[in-house]
Amino acid sequence: MCPGFTPKKPKKHYFCLPKQDNRIFYQTMLEIVNKISRALVTLMWLSLATAAAHAQINTDQVLSIGRNAMYFEDYILSIQYFNQVINAKPYLAEPYFYRSVAKISLDDFKGAEADASMAIERNPFITDAYQVRGVARQNMRNFTGAIDDYNAGLELLPEDKTFLFNKAVCEETLKRYDEADSTYRRLLGIDSRNDRAYLGLAQLKMALGDTVAALAMVDKSLELNKNNPNAFSMRSQILMRYSKDFKKALADIEEAIKLDPKFAGYFINRAYMKYNLDDYFGAKSDYDYALGLNPLSVEGHFNRGLLLAEVGENNKAIDDFSFVLRRDATNFMALYNRAMLYSKTGQYKLALADYDAMLAKYPEFEAGYMARGDVKRRMGDRKGGERDYDKALSIFKSKKTHVSDFDPAKLEMEQMQEREQRMLAGEDVETGQEVITKFNDLLTVDTETDFKPEYKNRSRGHVQNMNMDIEPEPMFVLSYYNPNSGLGSKTHYMREITDVNESHLLSHQLSLISGENRLSEAEIKEHFSSIEYYDGLLASAQPRSVDYLGRAMDYYLVKNMDQAVADASHAIELSPKFTLAYFLRATALFLKWRISEKAGQQTATSSEPADKMMRDKETQRTMNAIIADLDQVIKLSPKNVYAYFNKGNVYMTVGDYTSAISCFSSAIEAKPDMGEAYYNRGLMYMRLGNKEHGIADLSKAGEMGILPSYNVLKRMR
Repeated sequence: MCPGFTPKKPKKHYFCLPKQDNRIFYQTMLEIVNKISRALVTLMWLSLATAAAHAQINTDQVLSIGRNAMYFEDYILSIQYFNQVINAKPYLAEPYFYRSVAKISLDDFKGAEADASMAIERNPFITDAYQVRGVARQNMRNFTGAIDDYNAGLELLPEDKTFLFNKAVCEETLKRYDEADSTYRRLLGIDSRNDRAYLGLAQLKMALGDTVAALAMVDKSLELNKNNPNAFSMRSQILMRYSKDFKKALADIEEAIKLDPKFAGYFINRAYMKYNLDDYFGAKSDYDYALGLNPLSVEGHFNRGLLLAEVGENNKAIDDFSFVLRRDATNFMALYNRAMLYSKTGQYKLALADYDAMLAKYPEFEAGYMARGDVKRRMGDRKGGERDYDKALSIFKSKKTHVSDFDPAKLEMEQMQEREQRMLAGEDVETGQEVITKFNDLLTVDTETDFKPEYKNRSRGHVQNMNMDIEPEPMFVLSYYNPNSGLGSKTHYMREITDVNESHLLSHQLSLISGENRLSEAEIKEHFSSIEYYDGLLASAQPRSVDYLGRAMDYYLVKNMDQAVADASHAIELSPKFTLAYFLRATALFLKWRISEKAGQQTATSSEPADKMMRDKETQRTMNAIIADLDQVIKLSPKNVYAYFNKGNVYMTVGDYTSAISCFSSAIEAKPDMGEAYYNRGLMYMRLGNKEHGIADLSKAGEMGILPSYNVLKRMR
């Protein structure tokens, strides 16, 4: 070590500030939904009773049923009803407005903004539409646009308390403190007992550095309403940060927890206070509980990592810092802490990799060179260690000091503040690579959590909160079975299928489905019997292409892909323009490849480059054959959207995301209501770092009933 040099241990906990903005916005939206719901109660049962009285549903009735569904928090279903009204009468404002409310309840802020705009275009006097659009813009950090909406709403309703409150929050966020103060005072002039206004003023006083006045405002808010957890949380924050009175701060945060026991941030804050009161066991318990409520909390994992490192549970701490870095690869503090723990536990190669990344970002970090030099010496690289030691000495000499003055926490905070200012200025601060990294992280994060759905029906309620596996919508395949999956059940039309069904030459009616069927034992036996029937027919009579197709379908359904491909090929030899045979052969080849890949992963014993190259070549040959068949389908049936979609999935499988997007776009052009294509294209845009287009497509997919869209939208924010 360098004489007089002591490396600083980076030790910075994150304190979760009250989620005032978002939590207030949701409360505002709940008020809007409740207002709509109260207006519906008297009409609800009448609407449901009359629904069965008419064979042909009219738009007024469908709109009413959609609102009823929204009243029961069945947002996905309500959107489907509003879609029907919009398709029938696109000039009406109401269905766009109600759909915007449903979307904002699902955290689809981009979609909600678009629908609210459509409603305002058609009827500029729907004041709640300005409220919805303002809230959506606020959540997307377009605070200037939100203020414009609130001002428009105030022109129609000058004394609306919600418009005034949200406007003040936006002004405060934009650091327009005088304007925010004026708006809060205007609100209190209308309603002197508005506890949220006093809480807003408290936040404003804190921003101005007047903690005494801030405390007085929080006390006034609690005097008016002792049931607002944000007020207790804010007072706890002031006592902790400015007065260092951790005991009183702890008492307040416990009151907040009593009022809102499901908000993970409160438990993270309480853990931090317990840590400062030397209650390490209590702090760890709170971090564990917070991460049970929100397993994706970066703050929770980071703080728990620091605590675990301090009590010597180094490997568990490494796991927490690794989680943070998977979510945010630029988090220098997590990287520094993990590097030191790797070194401490003798994992020198991993420590070296972390120090390399650290010094690439901050090449003047003298302590980093000292630490890396120590790791190199421990690994036997004496010369490398000396080079790092000399580099550190030269930096110390240039600074004329023997003590490290590098403060990574300060630098990180400055970068964060700069990023925040750019965001407030309306800049898109997230780079394409950051979008790609974040999306890739979603694919690796464990989705098995303790989250319990609000309803047994998983399509009801706030479906965006259910962590789902992020997987593309599967290929469309031919089947004899068309499962009724409720909301997502759709009829997919292909002219060639209708032609074959009307000929009655197959034993069953063909249909087109997304994904695979699971057959019962009885159904499997039935298809083996059918195969025997076709064996006899093809041996004793003049072979027909449709008979080969029939046997190919039976082989496909019992998962004998080799024979399915062979029979589809025979059908094509007899009838070179047999579109369904090409379609079936393509899907059979794809499923055969998937089965082979899965088996290969389970039995693979060699990782030799030559073996990998051989497997890659075989995959490419198979994919080329599948694409050739799908191209033939498109040639014979140019409007076959399902061939375009399946082709997009093939390109997606081999990592050609640009070609996949092109295919999905062709499918959408031919069938604008194809939610599956929007969803898969949205995922591909995210893969390429194009967040704007990805969000737009996922929003559209959600609108068309693809449930996982809302979960991806929320997790990508």
